[in-house]
Amino acid sequence: MPDSQRVVSELRTALIGKTILHFEADAVLTPYPNAGCAVEAVKDHGPQIEIMFDDGIVLQTAFKWKGGWHLYRRGQKWKKRRHLAKVIIQTEEWVAVAFSTRHIETYREFDQNRHPRSGRMGPDLSNPEADLHECSARLFHYDKPDVTVAEALLDQRVMSGVGNVFRCEVLWSCGIHPWAPISTVPQSTCLDLVITAATQMRANLDSPVRVTAPDVPGGLAVYGRNGQKCVRCGDIIRVTKMGEQERLLYWCPGCQVGCEPYPVILHSVDLDNTPSGLQIPGEIL
Repeated sequence: MPDSQRVVSELRTALIGKTILHFEADAVLTPYPNAGCAVEAVKDHGPQIEIMFDDGIVLQTAFKWKGGWHLYRRGQKWKKRRHLAKVIIQTEEWVAVAFSTRHIETYREFDQNRHPRSGRMGPDLSNPEADLHECSARLFHYDKPDVTVAEALLDQRVMSGVGNVFRCEVLWSCGIHPWAPISTVPQSTCLDLVITAATQMRANLDSPVRVTAPDVPGGLAVYGRNGQKCVRCGDIIRVTKMGEQERLLYWCPGCQVGCEPYPVILHSVDLDNTPSGLQIPGEIL
């Protein structure tokens, strides 16, 4: 395995799904990942490595000849002095450090739903004065009826501030199937989703680590827990890429059955000319 691929593989194992406790970047003014966000993806683009955060921020790095990413356990001695570090990403267990960079840039990933020209921003759910009934109405009367409820929750025109972690946790808390078309979600459920999102966001305003399920190790019910048992029903939590941006969505197929879409018949024919195959939207077979 080439060295860059090995480094990317190690960064993925250590960082993806983990809450960021501290982010520091030399010579980068803006934008920074928000406090408490999580790493969503690490991508290898040849000479460049990109780290994507769940609040839409992308960190792009390219290195000089002897430069690269170092990965250390918390408390482990670094191989180079701290003042030489160009980027520092710290989680509860790991510290990722970039040395001898040739290029550092952060930018906000383009998302049509978040673009200011697509409509005015919805109420900020972290604000106690936010009109939750207005957010519920925007969700219930969403202008793209075939869009999934999971995608609609990230639309900043509906309500602002909901990132990928809260999206996953809110859907689990309300027991709603992520692939339910928004047009099939009742108005009362839309209000429940909005109230749950507002409650979780406001409870985490002053917390460096996001906690939505205090009794679960790590504080999150589904996010970052793929392959583990659901604390509510015991089924196995899954992770799936969703939407054009391929955001990682964590969910439990055992108890998130509210508004579950009907199976889609796959019109394939086997050698015996027998139609076969049923697939729930979003399932990876």
